[in-house]
Amino acid sequence: MEQNKMKIAYVITQRKDRNFWNRVGVAFVNNDGSINVKLEAVPVSGEIQIRDYQPRDELATTSTRSTLRDVVEEEPYSELA
Repeated sequence: MEQNKMKIAYVITQRKDRNFWNRVGVAFVNNDGSINVKLEAVPVSGEIQIRDYQPRDELATTSTRSTLRDVVEEEPYSELA
């Protein structure tokens, strides 16, 4: 599958002064330009951010660790436990 046809669906949650990007599904661009979205979770806010897919190794080479930490949070609710 072409990487430019695959997209990732995120929900962005803001707590305090930080944004947490949580992956909730994938999306695929069809030949006619329409998009199919497959969600693993439904956001409470009803808002979904869909971004082009970037492999993790490519993402790591284009971002510094501090910038990446602000965008992708591995355990966003660990502070509540």
